[in-house]
Amino acid sequence: MAVRIGFAFNIKPTLPSSSAGASDAPQSQAPSSAAATGRYATRGLRSDLPQPDLYAEWDEPETVDAVEKALSSLGKVIRLEADADFPRRLMAARPDFVFNIAEGLYGVNREAHVPAICEFLGIPYHASDPLTLSLSLHKGRAKEIFSHHGVPTAQFIVANSRADARNVNLPFPLFAKPALEGSSKGITARSLCTNRAKLVSVVGDLLDVYQEPVLIETYLPGQEYTVAIMGNGREARCLPIVAFRFDELPLGAPPIYGFEAKWVWDTPDRPLALFDCPARIDKPLAREIRSVALAAYRLLGVRDWGRVDIRCDAAGRPMVVEVNPLPGILPNPKDNSCFPKAARAAGMSYDALIQNVADIAWRRISGKSLVAKVAA
Repeated sequence: MAVRIGFAFNIKPTLPSSSAGASDAPQSQAPSSAAATGRYATRGLRSDLPQPDLYAEWDEPETVDAVEKALSSLGKVIRLEADADFPRRLMAARPDFVFNIAEGLYGVNREAHVPAICEFLGIPYHASDPLTLSLSLHKGRAKEIFSHHGVPTAQFIVANSRADARNVNLPFPLFAKPALEGSSKGITARSLCTNRAKLVSVVGDLLDVYQEPVLIETYLPGQEYTVAIMGNGREARCLPIVAFRFDELPLGAPPIYGFEAKWVWDTPDRPLALFDCPARIDKPLAREIRSVALAAYRLLGVRDWGRVDIRCDAAGRPMVVEVNPLPGILPNPKDNSCFPKAARAAGMSYDALIQNVADIAWRRISGKSLVAKVAA
């Protein structure tokens, strides 16, 4: 009998036609060019909202369809959009397990909503548990854990007010971003602050727009990498390392992979060569990056898959920036989605990536292989 796979996701709402041609978003959060406005419409970013990137972490129909297609070769897929009716439909469907890519929308625990409901109903699920998802989303809490256990990360504070930014006792330059966001939300060229006046201004804007704490950390001037990881415990393994190429950013842009680089400058019709995968680095540095990434992954209890962002300090030492237990998985190679890019470098197609991760989860849950079951 085929395994019944519940598929939990959030799909980006379409931009209302009445606001498709206008952008009232704060300058610090939204681009102003016509090309950028078009990007808003195609990416589901909402120029009609005070926070235009509110839905940036949600998936587009193309991604949801691609994941469903990949899973359908392993069993019967039951779509379960993670909306207000999700608990009732999950309880009615009672799948053998849930493949979860739902990000949620509001609150520090939003990424934990689907797995928490699954646990309440006694239904197994793929990927990390509610505690890991909430700790990883709160950048300050995650960095506290890294610091306590000796996993290298930049010095930081969590600011809850402009006064906290005004009184920060860390050497400039500093970097400011929302403490509870992903998908580069709130990270712009302005995030790099070289003096206190700019820091207070940037932090104030972020507090106003996102209504949540702001992470202020020592700016890391070195090269940036991201490491896709699959598996659990000692069996967790790194896919080829992805390196960022900041020389491909527009002239004068700071060397950061933020909102503009992800959503504005790099488009499917005009892609930038922003990444090298596998990263062209020496073996000792590659070993150190993998070691640090696996340490962070295991320390936070990430399961089945995840991505760890790494950036080097002035001395070239890898530091953990953050951990992403619900990694982005855009299927179109032109979209420069890092996890599928690393999988392709490892010889995996998009379908194979999704199927391998589902198999990892099912083996953890049942002790059996989905892939072997299908092959039989």
